[in-house]
This record gives sequence, structure tokens and C-alpha cells, in this order.
Amino acid sequence: MDIRDYLATGRVDLQGLKGHLDGLDDQSRVAAVRSLGPTQQALLFEAAADAALTDTAHLVPAGTPVWHGVVHAGRNSLPLLSRFEKRFLRTDLGEVFGHNRHVLSPLVGPGYFGVARTERGFLVIDYARLPDMAPQGWPAVRSNSARLGRFVYDRTTDALRAVSGHVTVGRASRDGRALDAWFVLCRRTPDA
Repeated sequence: MDIRDYLATGRVDLQGLKGHLDGLDDQSRVAAVRSLGPTQQALLFEAAADAALTDTAHLVPAGTPVWHGVVHAGRNSLPLLSRFEKRFLRTDLGEVFGHNRHVLSPLVGPGYFGVARTERGFLVIDYARLPDMAPQGWPAVRSNSARLGRFVYDRTTDALRAVSGHVTVGRASRDGRALDAWFVLCRRTPDA
């Protein structure tokens, strides 16, 4: 089956989709996730309503060395420049931070973020929460209100929901208001 078959009827077979994604190799899983368009991303986000992320190990697996980046290949619902990566890491204090990488990163900025918890214990990406420093090989940390980043990252958070062991779906909000902006992420297997 194709990933879109699990979403075709307007009703999502989340358990079937999870099994399908978990059974794919790294390259096939990334290709499948990046094949989802905006309507499918929105449908998947709603279907995963009961799967809000609560464990940072979904983003940075246990045993990953501190300050070691974990790549998540992504696709968002924007009409242009929809392919990107989010790179996450865990600090020696156990905090999780990351940044975005895409074609326009040099103009827009790296879009650094911290992973925070809501009052209900769910994980969100918070673009107002920045690391004190960038790890070696990563771009310099700068405010998300600087340059063109203010139009993309400033005052933004992303709600996260688990789809499978490697796949997450999210929705952006600005100033606490949900936007019609979704994305899917696929955590890459190291050395795949």
C-alpha cells in the first residue's frame, strides 16, 4: 500500500499507517512522509489528536550523545519551498533544542527553537526559546525576530503529535492562534 491509501477516504487508519511506516526502511519512510500534501497533513494532524507528544525521546532517542544532532526530514503545507529539515539535540542539562534547515535558511535564518511543555504536559516547539549557544557545525544562534525570520518564526509555536516510531505531524500557531500551516517530520536513522 501507499501512504496516501491510509488517508484516502477522509478517515485515517492510524494504526495501519503506523504499522506501514514502522515497516519501511529510512529512505522509503522519508519519501512516503514527504509525499503528503497540505490536505493530507491536516487530516493526519486531526487523526492523531490523542497522540500528543509527551516524551522528548521521540525527537532525540535515548542514548543519543548530548549535543549530537538528530535530523528529521520534513514537508510543510506551504505551496513553495515545502521541503526542509528540523535538527534536534539534547544538551547536557537534558533540554532539547533545534533549528530548521531549508533552501532559504541563509536569508530567513536558522529558526532556532526549544522544545517546551504545555501546562498539560504536551511537547511543543517554541521559537521564543533559544539555546545559549550553537553546537559546533551549526549556524550561529540569532533571534527569530531578526531579518526575514520575523515573518516565519517570530511568536510561533508548533504542536506535535506522534504518528509512528519515527514520524511526527505538527501544526503551527502564532500568538496562540492556530494557523492553517501543518508539517510532517520523519526522524532519520543515523548512518542510513
